[in-house]
Amino acid sequence: MKKADSSAIKTNAIRLCEAAGFPMEVFSYSVEDGRIDALSIAEKLGRIPDEIFKTLVTQGGPKEYFVFVVPADSELDLKKAAKIADVKRIEMLPSRQLLDLTGYVHGGCSPVGMKKLFPTFIDESAILFERIWVSGGQIGLNMAVPPEALAGLVDAEFADLTKPKKQD
Repeated sequence: MKKADSSAIKTNAIRLCEAAGFPMEVFSYSVEDGRIDALSIAEKLGRIPDEIFKTLVTQGGPKEYFVFVVPADSELDLKKAAKIADVKRIEMLPSRQLLDLTGYVHGGCSPVGMKKLFPTFIDESAILFERIWVSGGQIGLNMAVPPEALAGLVDAEFADLTKPKKQD
């Protein structure tokens, strides 16, 4: 992991965060090993998985899209997600549709800077941290941001979104 120069790297996510003027740090990590899942990113950044958040895009119905931001080692509870989004049911958006809908690819999807601002929900565990790590808008790039500032920027609500963690 290395701290990246945010002035040299300009994704939509980074540009919007800088324009909002809140504290942000950008970190890059190697993707040569092909490991781009959120748990691998936590390992590469030297962070606990609870601080690394993955961005999940879902669909409730035709042209009804929702964004959920959950910790790396957690699973989105689709029933809770549907309830908080006030829809009958929610399912994950197929990866092949992600780029056209959001402007981001799988593994580089940020809650900030999508083509359109979709209703967004951040797992309530985020408020336990001074900052959380989310995708910086491309594979191999993450940004550490204050959760409240992130929520304000994407007009998100904090909610209980995950299934209980399985005990080993």
